[in-house]
Amino acid sequence: MIRTNLSTRPFYNERAVHLVIGAASLIVLALTVVNVVRVLTLSQENTEYSRRINGDRAEMEQLATGATQVRRGINQKELEVVVDSAREANALIDQRTFSWTAFFNRIEATIPPDVMLSSVRPTVKDGQSRVSLVVLGRRMEDIDEFMEQLEATGSFSDVLPAQQDRTESGLYRVLVDSVYTGTVQETAAPPSVSPPAASPAGAERKSGAAL
Repeated sequence: MIRTNLSTRPFYNERAVHLVIGAASLIVLALTVVNVVRVLTLSQENTEYSRRINGDRAEMEQLATGATQVRRGINQKELEVVVDSAREANALIDQRTFSWTAFFNRIEATIPPDVMLSSVRPTVKDGQSRVSLVVLGRRMEDIDEFMEQLEATGSFSDVLPAQQDRTESGLYRVLVDSVYTGTVQETAAPPSVSPPAASPAGAERKSGAAL
């Protein structure tokens, strides 16, 4: 005997399931695309930042190398001289005892035409202003005249040549040390001359002429 089951298969809404699965797939795909785009963008930004960092690092290394070369090229003795000169100049400014205008006015008034002032180095020690001048001249007589005229102004004392040599062009180069007081030697006023007194005879002649 044959037995058959004539009951129908349960009904399922497969279209709705397919739609849900498709929508979920689209969402997953969209999120994947967004993430991929974001990863690519971040990768490009990271590459750009890395390039900038490498460029800045190379520039820093170049600047450091240049600074090292500059430091190696600096003459330490000359640097010490510059520092000492700056310190002395600051001391002069602080003490307000040195007038450059008055100083150069006195130099201009006393320097001969054939003597040239090459450099000036002021120093202050124990409240005393000293000035070292480097002058050039064709003849030592002109430089000696300049030193004598400096001391004659009264603004300079102890004017002495500290060092002397010749330049390649044959000029005399003399380092002149002096004490700078800044005062001006006042010239003595000429004695007043009174008119000669009239003699008695002359007075009588004048009175007779008046009569």
